[in-house]
Amino acid sequence: MKVTKRLFPNEAAKLGFVVKKNETLRTQARYSVSEEQWEAIQIKRITPNKRKFVKTIEKFDKNGVTVSTVEKLQSKPIDIPENFELIKVSTSKTTGQQWTQYAAKTVTEEVKDFDFEAIIKKHIHPVKQAATSILKGKKDFDRLVLSDVHIGMETDKYDNSMYAIKWNKEEVLKDAKRIILATVTEKESDLLIIDDYGDLMDGFDGKTTRGGHELPQNMTNEEAFDVAVQFKLSIVEPLVNCYDRIKVNNICNDNHSGAFGYFVAQTMKQILEIKYNNVKVTNHRKFINHYFIGNICFVISHGKDDKSLKFGFKPHLKTDSIEKIDQYCKNYNIYKSAELVIFCKGDSHQALFDMCGSDDFYYFNYPALSPSSQWVQNNFKKGRRGFFLESFKGLDIYLKPKFIR
Repeated sequence: MKVTKRLFPNEAAKLGFVVKKNETLRTQARYSVSEEQWEAIQIKRITPNKRKFVKTIEKFDKNGVTVSTVEKLQSKPIDIPENFELIKVSTSKTTGQQWTQYAAKTVTEEVKDFDFEAIIKKHIHPVKQAATSILKGKKDFDRLVLSDVHIGMETDKYDNSMYAIKWNKEEVLKDAKRIILATVTEKESDLLIIDDYGDLMDGFDGKTTRGGHELPQNMTNEEAFDVAVQFKLSIVEPLVNCYDRIKVNNICNDNHSGAFGYFVAQTMKQILEIKYNNVKVTNHRKFINHYFIGNICFVISHGKDDKSLKFGFKPHLKTDSIEKIDQYCKNYNIYKSAELVIFCKGDSHQALFDMCGSDDFYYFNYPALSPSSQWVQNNFKKGRRGFFLESFKGLDIYLKPKFIR
């Protein structure tokens, strides 16, 4: 009769088995052995080979004759698991005794390139045309501004949130439909600019880009990636037939999404630009970036970067922020080329628009699309979430806030 037992590699070899790889965090593997074989193994384990005494110190007289010896019981060799490695050897200065320390091997997984071709094929499908009766050409261009979607964020991990709001796949895609409907309803031109100011993803492996603290998540990395790609595409594709041109700007340097957000944005770019000749996607990887539409320059940023910036841009314009934005504009000769400069950011999860704090540029904060995390709820308040639609005629701005309750 056969039984399944764990054997050490040397035991398996003596029984004539092909030695298997040890189980995770163990020094043995499972084998099917007969009852007689298992009994022999147990006897061997109970009466192991005796350890021998070895000479450690030997003293001689002047004639070379041994006068004294010190013997020490030889230690049994340590069976080191395959997944452990030597990390430190310490030696006593007084006795010369050595200690060795072992730890589990550190496995560094290489981040491989995404298979964008496979992902693109997965998301290419027929698109239904969105009908609109709005007359074209009333304004120069429209803008749809999103920020801080935080896909994957859990708002009520411990079931004690003051404002428990679901933020799962269904809710994210429900907001995408709200955005499409509002954009079509408010359409006032032939050109649409879609800006996303970062923190599209809540985190990677449950942490921010700096790994500073744990983030409660309701999706795996893979689930969050799929939902994010679907969310981005589900906003742009229904609008393709509503506008002659669509330009998308994605901020890919922030404190929650980082490289993870860039992978989503780059996937989106590949899919949309292959399928449609009237869509252009630009993924911005610097902390501050800019683009022109006519004589208006939009200077855009998430508000915090992915690694180095200790303090980001605040919702209220500060002196150090004015200086930083001013230096950026001067470096790129923006003041000489633009009649109006608008600095746009997310991160603060607040809708605040300052047109007087600086004589040289406007300072616009945009709200988060996502609900507040439990940490924000407890430290601040529930807040208002939503997105913004804007229309421009010359230098005149028509702001249309869309808050979601």
